[in-house]
Amino acid sequence: MFCDLPTSALQAFETIKYATAYPKGAVLFVEGQAPRGIFVLCKGRVKLSICGTDGKTLIVKIAEPGEVLGLGGTVSGKPYELTAETIDPCQVNFVKREDFLRFLREHAEACFKVAQQLSEKYNNACHEVRSLGLSHSAGEKLAKLLLEWSSKNAEGAKQEPRLKLALTHEEIAQMIGTSRETVTRLFADLRKRQIVHTKGSTLVIRNKAALKQIASNN
Repeated sequence: MFCDLPTSALQAFETIKYATAYPKGAVLFVEGQAPRGIFVLCKGRVKLSICGTDGKTLIVKIAEPGEVLGLGGTVSGKPYELTAETIDPCQVNFVKREDFLRFLREHAEACFKVAQQLSEKYNNACHEVRSLGLSHSAGEKLAKLLLEWSSKNAEGAKQEPRLKLALTHEEIAQMIGTSRETVTRLFADLRKRQIVHTKGSTLVIRNKAALKQIASNN
C-alpha cells in the first residue's frame, strides 16, 4: 500500500517500522484487543477470524503479502474486530499506532492511500457476503471458495489450476459456515466426480466448468 509513496514519505515510514519474523501459528492480535498499531504483511499468509456469540469461529479471509492488518482499529481507535493468526512463517512490518497516526498527519499521500484501502476492504466485505453469505448450500460455498482461490493463487495450466491448501478441513468449514465432516464429504464427492484431485495439500481442479456449475447452483 505504501510502496509508491513519494521518497520523503517512504523514508519516514522506514524509520517507524519494526521488521519482525513470526512462526506459523503466531497470533498478531486478538478480536476485542485495544489497537497497538498496524501489521504490514511482507511474506506468508495470515488467517483473519471472528468468534460468534455461540463460541464458533468464522474465518473471514486469508490475508496475502502486501496487505495491511489492523488498519481500521488503528485509525479509529476502536478494538480490533478480528483475530489475526499466521498460517505460514511470516515476515511482518509493525508500526505503533501513535507513530502511524503522526505519519498520516504529516504525509497527505499516505492518508489518501489509507482511505483507499479502507474503502477497498468495505467493498471486498460486501462481495464476500454476497458470494458466500447468500449461497444456498455448503457445496455451493465450497465451489465458490475454490474458484476464488484458483483465480488468485493457482499454479499450472488455466484448464487445470493447481492449489496449495494451507487450511485444514476444519478451517475451511469455518470459512463457509459448516462442519468439518461436511467439508470432508464434499471433497470426497468432488473427487468421485473427478472435478478435483487431491494429493496431500495439493488440489488440482480438473473440471473447472463443473465447479462453476456447482457454484452457480445449476
